[in-house]
Amino acid sequence: MLPSNSPRRDNKLAICYQMPMRNPVRITAVLMVLALGACATTPPVAGTASRGVLAATGCYEAANGRISAARGMAFCNMALADRTLTPTLHAATLVNRGVLHMKAEAFAAALMDYDAAIAEAPDTADAYLNKGIALLHMGNRDADAAAVLTEALAHNPARPELVYFHRANAYEGLGLLRDAYNDYSEAAQLAPDWAEPANQLQRFKFVRRKTLAG
Repeated sequence: MLPSNSPRRDNKLAICYQMPMRNPVRITAVLMVLALGACATTPPVAGTASRGVLAATGCYEAANGRISAARGMAFCNMALADRTLTPTLHAATLVNRGVLHMKAEAFAAALMDYDAAIAEAPDTADAYLNKGIALLHMGNRDADAAAVLTEALAHNPARPELVYFHRANAYEGLGLLRDAYNDYSEAAQLAPDWAEPANQLQRFKFVRRKTLAG
């Protein structure tokens, strides 16, 4: 029998995981956000929209990859110069232009557009999502990215699985492996047909380790 002051051995679960040879999230994040469609707005009915609204629609189409980025950027700039746009559409166009900046790897310019969109329409969840992804691409901004992506979840994003997935990547960069695992799991549950979260979960394993306590 051990003395009362002897250390006690406890079994605790710990997480170990395999580091990827290259970070798949940093490589594919722009493609994922383009699939989201940025801050999507419904294209107006032909013949009933102003020139600014039609330009905003062109910007939206470019953010979705349906027209060239160069042509789309011209539409975005034209729309943003139109003072008749509603604040909501103006903010959406800023987000869509930010997506085009990210496609060109101009992440600082993208951040400026996302911040401007958030200032105009603070409930625009896609602005927070895209800002978080831009921060991940910039490097050494994982803590900032995690905070922004958490804010995105507070604004009812249309695709929460994307937010959880990218926040998991931020947590992984911070060494918060259990939080990363939980977010990858949440993304997998929300989008069971999306293979990437499940692929990332395969790198994680729970192991039981004996520790001394007392």
